[in-house]
Amino acid sequence: MNTEKPEENPVQRKIIHVDMDAFYASVEQRDHPEYRGKPVVVGGTPEQRGVVAACSYEARKFGIHSAMSATQAHQRCPDAIFLKPRFTAYREVSAEVQAVFREFTDLVEPLSLDEAYLDVTHNQDHSGSATLIAKEIKRLIKEKTNLNASAGVSYNKFLAKIASDMDKPDGLYLITPEQGPEFIKTLPVRQFHGIGKATEKRMKEFGIHTGEDLLQKDLNELVKKFGKAGHFYYSISRGIDLRPVNSHRERKSVGKETTFSKDMGDTNDMFSILEELSNSVSRILFDKNLCAQTITLKVKYANFEQITRSRTIEKPTLSASNIFEVVKVLLTNTEVDKRKVRLLGVSTSKLQQKRVDQTDKTEQMDLL
Repeated sequence: MNTEKPEENPVQRKIIHVDMDAFYASVEQRDHPEYRGKPVVVGGTPEQRGVVAACSYEARKFGIHSAMSATQAHQRCPDAIFLKPRFTAYREVSAEVQAVFREFTDLVEPLSLDEAYLDVTHNQDHSGSATLIAKEIKRLIKEKTNLNASAGVSYNKFLAKIASDMDKPDGLYLITPEQGPEFIKTLPVRQFHGIGKATEKRMKEFGIHTGEDLLQKDLNELVKKFGKAGHFYYSISRGIDLRPVNSHRERKSVGKETTFSKDMGDTNDMFSILEELSNSVSRILFDKNLCAQTITLKVKYANFEQITRSRTIEKPTLSASNIFEVVKVLLTNTEVDKRKVRLLGVSTSKLQQKRVDQTDKTEQMDLL
């Protein structure tokens, strides 16, 4: 097993992570003044099964969040305004935002329509200050789109991503190389990008609650407990993240999965979860302007045994309903009617670029 320690003094970069604030909902409030100041939910409607794709900050005050069912969102805020997504409008705004990024650097790594990493290490604008460059990017985005963005500035991607969440909305937060290691010590592990609920639970069982706890674990312990991810956890606990901003990254798969707090045995509940996951995967495909030909179901049983079932379809798709129909059939080719399940996942591969003007309207409509 390779347990070499990462480079302790990596080359320091100047990385900016820009994240549009409540993007879909903010576009709707911008384009429809009557929605401003009101709780807006973009995605599925309470009458039709679907999920929340995005919501305004007014809606978040009621505990509404993305990936929540529209029915539950309506229960929390009956006065919320539920809107179907307008992906063409969001793409147009995203193109404007991306154009702003490229005024400052060609090293732009889009993560979705509303967020991206930028490497401005060699940009000499504003005396080479990444913080001032981020401030100017935010100003130009506001000027061109009338929307707010939050930005995080740091010396690597991990910390820049965390920084962009620190002062939302309309925030700008800097974590310097001197501040990084101490800043990480104070963070609850749940705030670490890439650590979800399931990993957080495993970490807490292992005595890791904060970055400082993580720092006390040696590399061998972390690799034994978390496999390859242990290398990443070891590095980030020390403020080390060597990943470059990749402006030419080719995505090979798109997927979503969820781990249940209690093992699940009802197949009807599983179908509901798979429908939500299919919606989420479909939205990511649309954001990335992709369609997929292979659809895969992932099942982890209560004893942690994991299986996958896949099907390659004749015509590539990004349709949520098409993806869901396939995974429903794949689920019948498992033992979920006899065994409890702790995790379900939906992923797509054999990806292809798909122009917006080629996307079938029915596919756009059923994304959520």
